[in-house]
Amino acid sequence: MTEEGRVYGRRPVLELLRGGGRRADEVAVLAGARGPLAEIVALARHAGVKVSHRTREQLTAMAGSDRHQGVVARVAAAAYVDLAELGRIVAVSGRAAFYLALDQVQDPRNFGALLRTAEAFGVHGVLVGKHHQVGLTEAAARTAMGALQHVSIARETNLVASLEELKKSGVWVYGATPGRGVEPWRADLTGAVCLVLGSEGEGLRPLVARTCDALLAIPTVGRVGSLNVAAAAAILCYEVARQRATSGKSA
Repeated sequence: MTEEGRVYGRRPVLELLRGGGRRADEVAVLAGARGPLAEIVALARHAGVKVSHRTREQLTAMAGSDRHQGVVARVAAAAYVDLAELGRIVAVSGRAAFYLALDQVQDPRNFGALLRTAEAFGVHGVLVGKHHQVGLTEAAARTAMGALQHVSIARETNLVASLEELKKSGVWVYGATPGRGVEPWRADLTGAVCLVLGSEGEGLRPLVARTCDALLAIPTVGRVGSLNVAAAAAILCYEVARQRATSGKSA
């Protein structure tokens, strides 16, 4: 499944051209611009991507924003993979499986931040549902800042059924909860794991929570009731990476 879009800004477009993920159909740059934009033009031409020169106003219209830094890429749709492909990625890596599953995350900026976190901490793939879940929109791609080119995303009709499939393959499924749960550093996250995080308002749906092998709760001392989903994911993904590095299972 795919969604069309645009990517703008120097760094996101560079990552797009270097990443080998989504294919750029066209790169539009500010007419007469030099410096960093010259590298983008060279990369695009080397990859056989059409390069066009536009005015600043035309680029703003293409991007829907004036923060394009002189370059806008029109991209082929960002493609989703299936659950089996995520398994193949794990097999090639030679490392214990590390998945991130999202249960009805709605905000594209949170989704983009989650993808950046996944790429930073070595997540093999992200699993999302098809319904009530934000997709690979332009806003998500901008927030991801290039991570979208390096993280595979599987979109499945039934998230619970997909989690059950992971469990059958030996993956331990941990759900994140703001309520009662095991502190992350007291759980063994060095083996094959999937972290499941819920929506911004409601958290994990009851059936998804019951599907998890265990629930993790990040203790806080502040007065705010719970962490933002992207912040919680960053803490949990870091803890997985920390435990694996300490145990020698990160390689």
